[in-house]
Amino acid sequence: MDFRYVAYTEDKKLVKGKLSATSEEAATELLSYGGYQVISLQAVVTLFNKEKQLARFYRIKPREIIMFSRQLALLLESGTDIVTSLELLQSQVTNKTLKNTIGEVASDIRGGSSLSVALSKHPRAFSQIYHRAIAAGEQGGNLEVVLRQMADYIERSADTEKKIKSAMTYPIIVAIVAIIVIAIMVTYVLPAFTGLYGQFEADLPLPTRMLIAISD
Repeated sequence: MDFRYVAYTEDKKLVKGKLSATSEEAATELLSYGGYQVISLQAVVTLFNKEKQLARFYRIKPREIIMFSRQLALLLESGTDIVTSLELLQSQVTNKTLKNTIGEVASDIRGGSSLSVALSKHPRAFSQIYHRAIAAGEQGGNLEVVLRQMADYIERSADTEKKIKSAMTYPIIVAIVAIIVIAIMVTYVLPAFTGLYGQFEADLPLPTRMLIAISD
């Protein structure tokens, strides 16, 4: 069940957000555990969450994870806590799948989960390499550095994949053009030569006869 809340942080900063919990009491406990002083908490009652269902069809692109990682690193370096950072990023992204994913990650962290564990629940967005690297960053106390390293890694991987696809595209195009040319020759050119040779009562060359036999 989803809840919208308004609360004060430990440094008396007013924040608004949305989280998922099994009940209103559980939602209050999650917020209190995260250091929030709840002002208001309202359940979001919907018979069918159309937005969440449609979000399943939005693919998260590598460049979106790259941007997410670098922006999260920047926010953490500025001293913003992890939950507030995720909420800020969630409000900025336009991809509905990524928006919902970030919201669920933030909700898990409010419930006491680490960032790496929360990310591991979303393998379609964050690979095993990604969340394991984040776990190492959490243990080593250099999470911001690891986030930037993962952004660079994903960027290099995406560039390599793009180059491979480009390299494979050219021979495929050449093969398609060759097939089209052969089809035109067999369908239109060879029959014309067959008639021409027939008028002169000449024998067709063996390769030509083979092509005609194949076309027939």
